[in-house]
Amino acid sequence: MASLPEAEIVEIRVEQVTQLFETHDPYPFRERSLDPAAEAYIVGHAESLRSRRPLHVVVHLPRRESTSAVATHLEDAITRHFSDRADATQRLLRQLFRDGRRSLVIGLTVLTLAHLGGRLAEDLPGERFSMLVAEGLIIFGWVANWRPMEIFLYDWWPIARRRNLYRRLAAASVSVTVAE
Repeated sequence: MASLPEAEIVEIRVEQVTQLFETHDPYPFRERSLDPAAEAYIVGHAESLRSRRPLHVVVHLPRRESTSAVATHLEDAITRHFSDRADATQRLLRQLFRDGRRSLVIGLTVLTLAHLGGRLAEDLPGERFSMLVAEGLIIFGWVANWRPMEIFLYDWWPIARRRNLYRRLAAASVSVTVAE
């Protein structure tokens, strides 16, 4: 097995190269998507490895399959698949930030109006009632900012982590070995 000396290894064993690919995908193997189960296995294994080292994917195939034309294009196919996944995940991240910016504009507008409404509510008759309305409006204004805060503080981390994993898998070297 030829692997990079500092690479983390992801191994997968199949009886036929075609098991790695989506069977309903009409494109040639180099452009075909990986089978969801094969992708889940590779991604799941790669997630458990150290993230600072490059990856090396080793595909174990029977001898008759290891010399097939499809096997020779395996690295291109895996690279393309995970590169496409990384691009799609990057688009998802951009969309999340776009939604976050819109939510932030709405939230800050609501907060500003709630603050102004709270100031006006202080002039209402009845000290307790006016304080209740003013405080309620301020709380409402902050709650309106919950979603943008959630997006910018927490929601983007798992998506960026997944994108980075896909990029590592797209950059991974791939080798085919004969399964014993």
